[in-house]
Amino acid sequence: MTIGFAHAELIAVLVAVTGGEPRVMTIRSGDALPSGPFEMGHRTLQSGLREWVQEQTGHPVGYLEQLYTFADRDRNNEILGGRTISISYLGLVREQATPGGGRPGWHGWYRYFPWEDWRAGRPAILDGIVTRLVAWAERDPVRQNERLRRANFAFGLREAAWNEDLVLQRYELLYEAGIVTEAGCPVESNPGRAMFADHRRILATGIARLRAKIKYRPVVFELMPESFTLLQLQRSVEALAGLTLHKQNFRRLIEQQELVEETGETTSETGGRPAKLFRYRHVVLEERALAGSKLPLSRN
Repeated sequence: MTIGFAHAELIAVLVAVTGGEPRVMTIRSGDALPSGPFEMGHRTLQSGLREWVQEQTGHPVGYLEQLYTFADRDRNNEILGGRTISISYLGLVREQATPGGGRPGWHGWYRYFPWEDWRAGRPAILDGIVTRLVAWAERDPVRQNERLRRANFAFGLREAAWNEDLVLQRYELLYEAGIVTEAGCPVESNPGRAMFADHRRILATGIARLRAKIKYRPVVFELMPESFTLLQLQRSVEALAGLTLHKQNFRRLIEQQELVEETGETTSETGGRPAKLFRYRHVVLEERALAGSKLPLSRN
């Protein structure tokens, strides 16, 4: 569809958690997100997106919400073939095989953003990133202090604390500093895996939205199997947040919010004594949204 001299494109950030790892659906062997133009035959934006996802990946889509509309004048329009307005959506799914025709596949999202995974402590890759950000700041003496303040805030340096929600701000700063391939950095110097046009920027937006949302709405259950252990639930939240959670505080919050109920069954897959299986209470999504509560994110 053409809007003036612009084209409308639909892009999907489809997320799953498999084996305790957050994964994103891609096409072109991992280089892009599922996408396609909004055409006159599409009844709605969502129906158009679902058609493209089905055609390119063959994967069903359940939960879907509009993420953001990208229409910046300087956003890789030469690569995209003219001025393009990209309407992105965030989808939460359970990973299945992908028989579609767009060379689809699931990839761990920390392959694209390795500096975002703090579950095993501060990522080593941050040392090189910080060094390059400092060098970038020092190249402009007039704005050096302002650039350093932004780097400290975004990456939790000096007196600032790491904020897992600032995924997009961190990527935007790396882009501005010319540290990612999408901004002209050589491929061999790019931290993480690059993506087509600004698809990594759109993925960063999706990660940031989901990290913020799991703190006040029980959307994580869209990613869980029908029954699960509390440890599996905790590991899934940790995977999305990129942080470790305090086990007892996490379980206390789950109990206080009455989010789950026992199924009456157990599993021995954990390797130790049988663990109770739970399911989420279906009324949760209708009757409450964890308003004002925060998941107990803490580094062990």
